[in-house]
Amino acid sequence: MVRIGVSVEGLTEERFIKKVLAPYLLNKGIAIVPISLGGRVSIDRVRNEMQKLAINFDYVTTLYDFYGFRKKDVGETKDSLESKISNKIHTAIKSKLIPYIQMYEFEGLLFSCPQSLSSTLEGNSLETWAKDILSKFDHNPEKINDSPDTAPSKRLLKDTNYRKITHGPNIAEAIGINKIREKCVGFNAWLEKLEKLP
Repeated sequence: MVRIGVSVEGLTEERFIKKVLAPYLLNKGIAIVPISLGGRVSIDRVRNEMQKLAINFDYVTTLYDFYGFRKKDVGETKDSLESKISNKIHTAIKSKLIPYIQMYEFEGLLFSCPQSLSSTLEGNSLETWAKDILSKFDHNPEKINDSPDTAPSKRLLKDTNYRKITHGPNIAEAIGINKIREKCVGFNAWLEKLEKLP
């Protein structure tokens, strides 16, 4: 059994890992345990957290929103943030680290299946609403990005009865990890890395 500690941004991601991703990975011989950073994600906080977690796990990884990351440089990308995390980690634990930044935030994953989003939020017109949003972003949930003001979570909070900690993991569970992987290339690539760990 491979043991992975995953540093997550907050309670929504922590609950998602416990309720949805952990059972999925356990069937593949991977025990993943979420530890919430409690928001305010920065390179320095991540470095300190990774060094603490590496003591107790075979591997450590991250699940942070791109939008939630503080003090990003102009032109910062998912890849550059993941590289910064790797470069700041002590050499002794680099081989245990798999950094991952979710574009643009966790709630993007929830657009992987408009029907599940609609049925979980009990909004008859929400399926069409979600499909319309996806159509503007090449039907790729990880590309939903006009600005931080129209990020997936902001859209959900504005136009639905969405409550992050309750609905986020519930919608993801209704969609299922396989469907999310099919629609979200970045998320799928992260899970592929975790599944290949010895």
